[in-house]
Amino acid sequence: MTQSMIKQADFLLRGGRAGVLLIHGLTGTPAEMRFVGKGLHRAGYTVYGMQLAGHCGSEDDLLKTGWRDWRRSVADAADKLQREVDHLFVAGLSMGSVLALQLAIERPQAVRGLALYGSTFFYDGWTIPKLARLSFLLPLVCGMGLFKRRRFMESFPYGIKDERVRSRIAGAMLAGSSEVAGLPGNPWPSLAEFHKLAWRVRPRLRRVRAPCLIMHSADDDIASLRNAQLIERRVQAPTETVWLNNSYHMITVDGERDRVSLRSAEFFARILSMRGDGCGFPASAAASA
Repeated sequence: MTQSMIKQADFLLRGGRAGVLLIHGLTGTPAEMRFVGKGLHRAGYTVYGMQLAGHCGSEDDLLKTGWRDWRRSVADAADKLQREVDHLFVAGLSMGSVLALQLAIERPQAVRGLALYGSTFFYDGWTIPKLARLSFLLPLVCGMGLFKRRRFMESFPYGIKDERVRSRIAGAMLAGSSEVAGLPGNPWPSLAEFHKLAWRVRPRLRRVRAPCLIMHSADDDIASLRNAQLIERRVQAPTETVWLNNSYHMITVDGERDRVSLRSAEFFARILSMRGDGCGFPASAAASA
């Protein structure tokens, strides 16, 4: 039996009685949420950067888990944070955004608001090769037991526009520091599990009742604007959309990361200031950061 290589990388920053659960992306790590977490903490929030099941270890560790395990780890993390706070907000990056929406659907009375960063339902950005764009077929292919050891490797610019940040994170990823920068590739079976999750959440988006802050790069290299627009169209809750013009997919670490944390803190504060009936929040809004 292969020994697990998973390293504990989650973090808890205690602050006020309003808390934010941060959810990283597929093959990612809590470290990609730490900068935004620190910004939210400075604004007075208690912040928990959780760690998804199977992550921050080896590829074999990841392959032992699937979307149900990731969903369960999010639910467990929400339970942990709720023991610390009175108000629960959730923010997610990429697949973490989909998991945040899933939690809001399952716990409409608990989740006060969502911040959705680089939301990914479809891998359709400008760096995604044609074969990878067909990854939505993987649940069928992998369901037949095929291609268990195939993967799509991360490629330049690795979701990061800022050259200095890219050099540091890509260097750590390629050096094998998965707890710092995640895995350098997406195993096909894990992508198949991601698509199962996306298939489950997409038709249920109308059940989201928590106000949503949607932040997405206008030049996202991994997930096009179509992903953010899907959420705008389908959720029944109030939405506010911010397009970022100097970032790629990883907006929580890229050049506009300060703007991401500040805008999120302000959005959550507005929700806390609302009356219980939700009056005072705009039906929808859009802005370019």
